[in-house]
Amino acid sequence: MGLLELCEQEFGTADLYRVLGVRREASDGEVRRGYHKVSLQVHPDRVEEGDKEDATRRFQILGRVYAVLSDKEQRAVYDEQGTVDEDCAVLNQDRDWEAYWRLLFKKITLEDIQAFEKTYKGSEEELADIKQAYLDFKGDMNQIMESVLCVEYTEEPRIRNIIQQAIDTGEVPSYNAFVKESKQKMNARKRRAQAEAKEAEMCRKELGLDEGVDNLKALIQMYNFGFKKQAALPLRGQTKKGV
Repeated sequence: MGLLELCEQEFGTADLYRVLGVRREASDGEVRRGYHKVSLQVHPDRVEEGDKEDATRRFQILGRVYAVLSDKEQRAVYDEQGTVDEDCAVLNQDRDWEAYWRLLFKKITLEDIQAFEKTYKGSEEELADIKQAYLDFKGDMNQIMESVLCVEYTEEPRIRNIIQQAIDTGEVPSYNAFVKESKQKMNARKRRAQAEAKEAEMCRKELGLDEGVDNLKALIQMYNFGFKKQAALPLRGQTKKGV
C-alpha cells in the first residue's frame, strides 16, 4: 500500500499537509512543528501496551510524510502532481524513525523555556506573531490561542486587547469571527483549555520537567511548536518522539 493510501487509512485523509495539520503554503519550520505536534500525539511511548503496534505503524507513517514534505524535490513533485514517488531514496532508505525523531527534536530545559518566555512576552516579536495569527486564521480565536507561543487561556483578554487595538488603528481588518464571536464559543474554548491542562501533566515527564512546574500547558505548547525560534535557544541533549 502506498503512502497516500496509508494516510487515508490511518489519518482519514490522503492530503499530507492535513496529516500534519499545516497549510499547503507552510514554511519548512511550520512543517517540522506540525510533524512534531502530531508525532507527540501518536508516539508509541504514550499508549497502552496493547495499542503499541497500531501507534508504531502510525508513527512510522508520519515519519514518511515528513520525509517527503521536508525534502524540497519530493515536496515539489507532490505539490505539482499530487503523487508521491514511492521509490525515492527518502522513503526507501532503511531508517530507524525513532532515532530520526531524536535527532530532529532536541530536549529543551525548563530554564530555556523560562528565559525564552521572559523575553518573548510583551515583545515586538510577540505582537507581530499575534497579529499574523489573527490574519492567518481570519480572526478565529480558537486557532489563534493554539498557535501563539507561551499563551494560557487566562491570557485571552490580553490577546484580544492587542488584536482589538490593531483593528482600531487599521493595522488589520475586522473579521466577524473575532468581533462577533459568541460567548458559547468562548466558554467552550475555556473548557477545552482546562482539559488540556490535565493532558499537559501527562506530558510532563516526556519533557523532563519537575513536578509542580507552573504553566504546564504553556510549556507543552511551546515545546510542540518548536519555539518558533528554537535555533536561537541553548539546546541540551536529545529528545524523544518523532515520526
